Amino acid sequence: MNILITILLVVAGIIALLLIIALFMKREHYVKREIIINAPRQKVFDYIKLLKNQDEFNKHAMAGADRNREFKGTDGTVGYIYAWSGDKDAGAGEKEIKNIIEGKRIEMEIRFIKPMTTSADIIMEMESLPGDQTKVIWSNAGTLKYPVNIFIPMMEKSIAKDMDSSLSTLKNILEK
Repeated sequence: MNILITILLVVAGIIALLLIIALFMKREHYVKREIIINAPRQKVFDYIKLLKNQDEFNKHAMAGADRNREFKGTDGTVGYIYAWSGDKDAGAGEKEIKNIIEGKRIEMEIRFIKPMTTSADIIMEMESLPGDQTKVIWSNAGTLKYPVNIFIPMMEKSIAKDMDSSLSTLKNILEK
């Protein structure tokens, strides 16, 4: 019986320690990645602004191939919403185009419903470079509530890795 009580006390102590650590951790996350694509800026922009195209390059959009998708509005315009629901890998949520600066920038909000309720602001910017190249800059920023904020360092690493993979796939698609 003493072993069981000791185990429970250790587990309770670990949980208490994690909750205390979370009190002092940041609540905002921010990840920014970029890639250079050998294609003109307008071609890159025209492809990225269509949220349905994210099924072709965005690692998270490609997760759960059998997920349900719903579209509201006109793709590539402000107010367009791409919603999904699926298995544990896909979760459920929606992405909305909030602002477009033609040829240069797309601002979106992603709202997750499952596995947890949270949201983030996503910005994809395109810069022209010499020789018909385009720099794509992708940022993801948001806030996580206490005590979930304890996962921000791991989440930022995971998001960065997935964004790098997605940008590499995007580069391959657009350079064909």
